[in-house]
Amino acid sequence: MPVSVICGGQYGSEGKGKTAYYFAKEQNAKAVIRVGGPNSGHTVIDPNGDAIIFKHLPTAAILQGTKSVLTAGNYIDLSVLKNEIAFSAIKNEDLYIDPYAVVITEANIEEEQKGGLRENIGSTGSGLGSAVISRIERRKDVVFAKDIEYLKPFIADTNQYLRNLLKNGERIIVEGTQGFGLSLLHSNLFPYCTSRDTSAAAFVSEAGLSPRDVDDIILVIRTFPIRVCGNSGPLKNETNWEEITKIAKSGTTIQEFTSVTKKLRRVAHFDAEIVKQAISYNQPTKIVLNHLDYLGFTTKNEFNGYLDDLEQKIGQGIDYIGTDRETLIIRKELNFVLNQFKVNEYV
Repeated sequence: MPVSVICGGQYGSEGKGKTAYYFAKEQNAKAVIRVGGPNSGHTVIDPNGDAIIFKHLPTAAILQGTKSVLTAGNYIDLSVLKNEIAFSAIKNEDLYIDPYAVVITEANIEEEQKGGLRENIGSTGSGLGSAVISRIERRKDVVFAKDIEYLKPFIADTNQYLRNLLKNGERIIVEGTQGFGLSLLHSNLFPYCTSRDTSAAAFVSEAGLSPRDVDDIILVIRTFPIRVCGNSGPLKNETNWEEITKIAKSGTTIQEFTSVTKKLRRVAHFDAEIVKQAISYNQPTKIVLNHLDYLGFTTKNEFNGYLDDLEQKIGQGIDYIGTDRETLIIRKELNFVLNQFKVNEYV
């Protein structure tokens, strides 16, 4: 110990990027590990108030003094990572990449896009799934990070680096991707899932850490769950953005677009069952509830009544609430301020 793991409790886009950034600051994390690949984007608000979307770097890459780590469980789109390195101006000594992280090739992308996954299950077509298959089949044409000249300044033994941090008592954050309902192993909606397991245990494995290192599992959920556009699978209690706009009592239309494909998201009313499953599998020590600003509360009693009812439905307390793209408030310390609940433009 100490390792904190951030995971999603629905179908992705719960606000894990914001949450990872918050806890990296709050817990003074020395390193943040981003697992997964370019099929999911995490948004963070920089000190200037601008939204930044990272598909590879952890959101804490914009924090001074925090190291960013891509481990052997990562699947890297080289062009995406190059752009993020350039945009963030991250220094060579602040980014560690495991030599056995896999690089997604053009062949992987073409294979995945030709396979019809976009049309059949709403896949992003990023090539990650094809790269995972290539690795599983032990194909000789698998490309590792150590084979790419551009990546050589960042190559390091990430396990040893992380182990040394833990020996010195430094906090590490594992920034998981997507949501529990998309797990290849544990979702009951197969084949409408992603190409990896999306549980906290899987993220720890991808990071090259031991379960014994973990002392904090943070489950992130949202008031209105989403799925990506298209034929992406069942979404219980599905509604539309016009209805969400009415509930929020917003003068402008609320809409969310996927951070990777920039398409309008599907949206639904809260479903306790998927969250209860996520709690059962992940056993979180903390729960973060985002998008309280979509509920249009006008009184303190409405607000507290909603939270009390939701906590009863999922069988566990809410520890933090999110009211916009950058704010997290500790539930027990919350002073209800109506003007905090303003609708923001979400990415």
